[in-house]
Amino acid sequence: MKNEPVKIKSIEHVTHDVLQIVTEKPFGADFTPGQATEIFIDKEGWRNEGRPFTFTCLPKDDHLQFTIKTYPERKGVTNELLSLKAGDSLIVNDIFGAIEYKGDGTFIAGGAGVTPFISIFRDLREKKKLGINKLIFSNKKRDDIILKEEFSNMLGANFINILSREKTDEYAYGQISEDFLKQNMGPSGSYFYLCGPPPMMEAVEKQLANLKVPADRIVKEAF
Repeated sequence: MKNEPVKIKSIEHVTHDVLQIVTEKPFGADFTPGQATEIFIDKEGWRNEGRPFTFTCLPKDDHLQFTIKTYPERKGVTNELLSLKAGDSLIVNDIFGAIEYKGDGTFIAGGAGVTPFISIFRDLREKKKLGINKLIFSNKKRDDIILKEEFSNMLGANFINILSREKTDEYAYGQISEDFLKQNMGPSGSYFYLCGPPPMMEAVEKQLANLKVPADRIVKEAF
């Protein structure tokens, strides 16, 4: 799959600033849950502006789905996506990505960094193998939480949220700390899957090192 045009089948908001885009599925679009592709908007002036976005559908689905946080203030690709509608075209490129499920563990995401985990959790649910996996999800505010109901239904008490800019009775408040990880992470010897902004990733990796988590148990992808 390289530079394949695909028609948009549907496009809608799933939060105030996150789009869910469903497209046709080209031949050869074989991916592992957690992987991504480079997307271009098939429109004059945008065909050379590729950006990486994660597949959030399942590999067996007859369509592709992307869950994309938009940044209108940047006037870039994600802002241009806001102007698209069903019937418009995107161009998808090669498949890549470092995050792949290796076994039960603690998934730690910051904001749009949760997107590689969506397909992984959906795949585990499909296979009835959600097991003891946990998701620690850091966001600024409650309205920023992507797929809150779906994750709650899938993971129950193993869906753990922390908000950095809004205090609520429902969720923890502040930044992910070593103590917070210690209280909420999975058992010793399990995996840790990280995806988020580089400063958050660096901080969490240091905390995990302090908690004696071996480097070979950390699976990560920055965005």
